[in-house]
Amino acid sequence: MLRNGLEPWHLLIVAIVVIVLFGSKKLPDTARSLGRSMRILKSEAKALKEEGGSDAAPGGQTRPTAPADAG
Repeated sequence: MLRNGLEPWHLLIVAIVVIVLFGSKKLPDTARSLGRSMRILKSEAKALKEEGGSDAAPGGQTRPTAPADAG
């Protein structure tokens, strides 16, 4: 059924639809926001990975952390 699910002309149609929906004036701002969000996500994932490595207690067990305040 989906043997050749994504062909080049499918991508062209999707690009045209995106341009029509969002307009050419909003696309640069949208791309900039997406890039900024991806950088933030990447830095947070890196910080979480580094934090995960330092939380390991001797013996392979992790230390319990205090719950974050909701307010």
